[in-house]
Amino acid sequence: MIESADIREWRTQDVVDPDGHKIGTLEAIYVDTSTDEPAMATVEVGLPTRRRLVFVPLDGAVMGPGYVRVAYGKALVKDCPSMGTDDVLPAEEEPAVFHHYGLAYRPGANGERQLARR
Repeated sequence: MIESADIREWRTQDVVDPDGHKIGTLEAIYVDTSTDEPAMATVEVGLPTRRRLVFVPLDGAVMGPGYVRVAYGKALVKDCPSMGTDDVLPAEEEPAVFHHYGLAYRPGANGERQLARR
């Protein structure tokens, strides 16, 4: 279980895959709106002139000194639907992020988004 109080410390840490390959830099944490528990992170990837944000699930993530190790490979994460570094993920594109990782998408009872930025 990821401690919610610790997530602010994760910002700007390197995000690495299970083999230790750097994916990018952690930009923000998103919580599941039904539980308020950390669910996904956005990771800044790309060349300095072409930066973008991709989502990666935090299930199985481990915090280490200067890094966050996620349970997903670098290639899979980099192929995730992305957005610009100053953009917000449109609500209608949120399910695609979950489907990319083979995860069920569960919006709120009244159609609320499943993810909220913290």
